[in-house]
Amino acid sequence: MDIAKQILNIAVTAKKASQTLSFLSTSLKNQVLNIIADEVVNNTDLLKRENEKDVKDAYEKGLSAALIDRLSFSDKVINGMVEGIHEIIQLPDPLGETVKMWRRPNNLLVGKVRIPLGVIGIIYESRPNVTVDAAALCLKSGNAVILRGGKEAFHSNRVLAGIMREVLRRNGIPEAAIQLIPVVEREAVYEMLKLEEYIDVIIPRGGEDLIRAVVEHSRIPVIKHYKGVCHIFVDASADEEMAESIVVNAKVQRPGVCNAVETLLVHEGIAHNFLPRIVTRLRREGVEVRACEKSRTIIPDLKEAQGGDWYQEYLDLIISVKVVSNIEEAVDHIEEYGSMHTDAIVTSDYTNSQLFLQKVNSSVVLVNASTRFNDGNQLGLGSEVGISTTKIHAFGPMGLNELTTCKFVVYGNGQIREG
Repeated sequence: MDIAKQILNIAVTAKKASQTLSFLSTSLKNQVLNIIADEVVNNTDLLKRENEKDVKDAYEKGLSAALIDRLSFSDKVINGMVEGIHEIIQLPDPLGETVKMWRRPNNLLVGKVRIPLGVIGIIYESRPNVTVDAAALCLKSGNAVILRGGKEAFHSNRVLAGIMREVLRRNGIPEAAIQLIPVVEREAVYEMLKLEEYIDVIIPRGGEDLIRAVVEHSRIPVIKHYKGVCHIFVDASADEEMAESIVVNAKVQRPGVCNAVETLLVHEGIAHNFLPRIVTRLRREGVEVRACEKSRTIIPDLKEAQGGDWYQEYLDLIISVKVVSNIEEAVDHIEEYGSMHTDAIVTSDYTNSQLFLQKVNSSVVLVNASTRFNDGNQLGLGSEVGISTTKIHAFGPMGLNELTTCKFVVYGNGQIREG
């Protein structure tokens, strides 16, 4: 079978499976998810062996350390997948929820009820844990899922998908509810993006180039997350110890992820004290600091930031630093260079905190907390299938509710329309 026919068959069977999924009971979905979690644990050795093949290939191809970090299965990563499934089990089933109901003057009762999106195509790079996170969320929310992982994680993704499909089969649920595209050729993605009759939405997860390519070729609606140019603004009233802890966590804990901070903005009223302190700490952690002219008058040996640095998602131990004169300049900088992903303020000034929350137009805005909290799990949504930086259909981490839409239901007692 050629690639086009293979992808079409996957999409057709996924559409059919989605019709079954929307009627599964919450108890059955949770039971199946529990079994999937157990089987991931039971197959830990197999998962690691297959993942080692991917990691070995990644080293041989000279992939970056950040990419290999996202690719690798440690016990912590595997345990994280299992914990993520259990958290999804504990979440309320969104399907059938009446979001709102109201009565019209003619006595019609109108309501909005949650239903699945249908078939979700997820195109992603590196991180094989996305295979489990996405499949579990889609199953609980009643959606069939077509997974197209990166070729660098092919062995890991294949064994994970196989484990989950076998659990579905044993429990009388169509295996086509969870499908992994079994070929690595890019043609498969382009064929997938043509199938608007069968796939309801595409969610790409990966670098900006991948997402723009998907948008360019897709006939299907795409929920986009171009990049994470995240900022932290340290206000003049900030607790310096708190600010240092937040900035270091946001940059150093996992620099290769989208919610890591890329730009630090420091109020000029605190800059002479705080900049030497934070730069010393960042350098100790191996971070390269690229700074504006004002910052370099305080610490002359800092590397000069170039114009493109302010737009840059480094995904590495690099940070840009800029001294600003007030909160308005900080907000203006974020508006110009940010990506509507995640931005934070460190402040003891309530008025400034509320001004920042109001004016910064990002999917998650934080006060006195690390940007690393823009994560479905950390925000209590369970795992997420992605973080949308556009406002249609969702904005921010996409958990269970964001994988549903609403239909209108209307109760009458014989009303007819006149006029």
